[in-house]
Amino acid sequence: MKRRVSYLGLFLALALVFSYIENLIPFFFGVPGMKLGLTNAVILLVLYSLGTKDAYLVSVLRVLLAGFMFGNAFSIIYSLAGGLLSLTVMCLLKKMNKLHLITISVCGGIFHNLGQILVAVFVVENVYLFGYFPFLFLGGALTGFLIGVVSSEILKRTKSIFYL
Repeated sequence: MKRRVSYLGLFLALALVFSYIENLIPFFFGVPGMKLGLTNAVILLVLYSLGTKDAYLVSVLRVLLAGFMFGNAFSIIYSLAGGLLSLTVMCLLKKMNKLHLITISVCGGIFHNLGQILVAVFVVENVYLFGYFPFLFLGGALTGFLIGVVSSEILKRTKSIFYL
């Protein structure tokens, strides 16, 4: 139990550091507001090494803490919507045991952007924001692929460390 709490604390701290880095360094992918999604690597590591409940816990705590430290109420709402939809989809796909982590990460990136677009459409009350989604779809797929490759390699090299 102590090891699990320690790992959760380390993963949460790492996710917060990645959130801070993403806020400091403007990654420009040609689409305003798009980010690399470094924290998704941490969430994937938690999901695959500790489990679904712990992944939700780290994800929600990270969004709330990062929102209070580096953002505002709107950033919390958008991040929660994207993060929870993304994590839910990744958990369901992982449960199927038929898809590789990279594929699951790509889906997570796409659904993160979809969750944020859905909130934006609701907040702004403008369905034309969905016209922005094809660009976010491609961006989410690309960044999801990159994060998936990195996460997969990290898991291969650290699998014995997280055996609880």
